Amino acid sequence: MNINHDFMDHWLAIDAVQNKIKKEMEDVLQAEYNLSLKEFYVLYYLSKAPGKKLRLQQLQEIIGLSQSALSRIVGNMEASSCGALEKQVCTDDRRGTYTRLTDLGEKKLKGSLVAFHEILQSSLSTVNVERLIKQLTEVL
Repeated sequence: MNINHDFMDHWLAIDAVQNKIKKEMEDVLQAEYNLSLKEFYVLYYLSKAPGKKLRLQQLQEIIGLSQSALSRIVGNMEASSCGALEKQVCTDDRRGTYTRLTDLGEKKLKGSLVAFHEILQSSLSTVNVERLIKQLTEVL
């Protein structure tokens, strides 16, 4: 029996493009903004939230990290050495806490978004992603 593996080859081509972009973005974020890609995602999702704040559980669900991993990231970003986030106690439920984007966090995010856009533009200009996706869907 001869099995056609084209679908897997196309999927891996798309995955390789995404991994290349993630690696390049991680390198730029670390060098220029002292951020990991996950920390960038934290800043990004907080910037889109009402009041630029979210409960940790909400952020955990959006980003897809374990509770301990997210707590560690947020704790580091709330620390005085970083200052990109600040903890806020929930006024209607004192047990609940929010993390909120600070002005410094917004500045880091703005610069990071520019870098992300440049990396995407550069990386995607050399790859025909639409063709890869079309090829993938044609063999499925």
